[in-house]
Amino acid sequence: MAHGYHDLHEHLALLEQEGHLRRISRPINKDTELHPLVRWQFRGGIPEEERKAFLFEHVTDSKGKRYAMPVVVGALAANRWIYALGLGCPVEEIGRKWREAVANPLKPLTVSDGVCQEVVRLGEGLDRPGMGLESLPIPVSTPGFDNAPYVTAAAWVTRDPDTGIQNVGCYRAQLKAPRRLGMNPSVDLMPGIYVHWKKYRERGQPLPAALVIGAPPVVNYASVQKLPLDVDEIAVAGALAGAPIRLVPARSVDLLVPAEAEIVIEGLISTEFLEPEGPFGESHGHVNLQEYNPFLDVTAITHRRDAVFISIISQVTPSESSLIKKVAYEPLFL
Repeated sequence: MAHGYHDLHEHLALLEQEGHLRRISRPINKDTELHPLVRWQFRGGIPEEERKAFLFEHVTDSKGKRYAMPVVVGALAANRWIYALGLGCPVEEIGRKWREAVANPLKPLTVSDGVCQEVVRLGEGLDRPGMGLESLPIPVSTPGFDNAPYVTAAAWVTRDPDTGIQNVGCYRAQLKAPRRLGMNPSVDLMPGIYVHWKKYRERGQPLPAALVIGAPPVVNYASVQKLPLDVDEIAVAGALAGAPIRLVPARSVDLLVPAEAEIVIEGLISTEFLEPEGPFGESHGHVNLQEYNPFLDVTAITHRRDAVFISIISQVTPSESSLIKKVAYEPLFL
């Protein structure tokens, strides 16, 4: 924990040490098996304290392709003890930690380089076979219902063009093409990214964005929290960690991203066009049908050499997506 907080690699090591992580070394198909296997522990009456994070070390797809990156599911909030380890406190201290962090954000620290950019693919380099988004082992969350693989544990970073304050929010991202991701910002909830999108649309410009996969866990926890629009979630994450989160300039857009992230996808969100996106098995337990949503044209993909792809179990409660919100929202409601 060299920087005062755990990155995902250190978090996984801690989960394994505490008995919360299962390693699966046999081949697992990310399109048909991976999410359903983890979901059984939420569906089968297994007590919460016995639910685990699963690290799939040999990931394949339905065409037999073998992926270089492992995939971990359940590592953020399969149970509240996993969440507490990510937060760096006992379970009974979660509420106090959140109250103090929201009241006292800790400004992030900008640095010149980070492990998230050990491997960099830019522009036309992404067009070479196997170099774009298809290189990432993005799972299908609900086989038979979802229309594509979706990034589910994504922290989207955008910046308010008026104030310069960054916003970080968790939204699903549909794999559409080697250089295109669909996204659903849940506009009815008026998230920060939608406010930024509207401001860029008024300027007639695309919205620069960075999709962070496998940020330090405190960043993921802050990305799903309900915070005021003018609050920088990464500053709240730093307060949760007790140390400023280190940020590094993105390579192709004017944004700052967590230096210790596993993977960063950079790009521009069109403010001129929307495209069909969905259906997807959503956190409310029903399939969210196809609708018109924004999309990201990818300008860069950067990652650690030993990157781990992280995914989250969504769908009907109990699930990882319900618990990651529940343990943080409940203390704030009180």
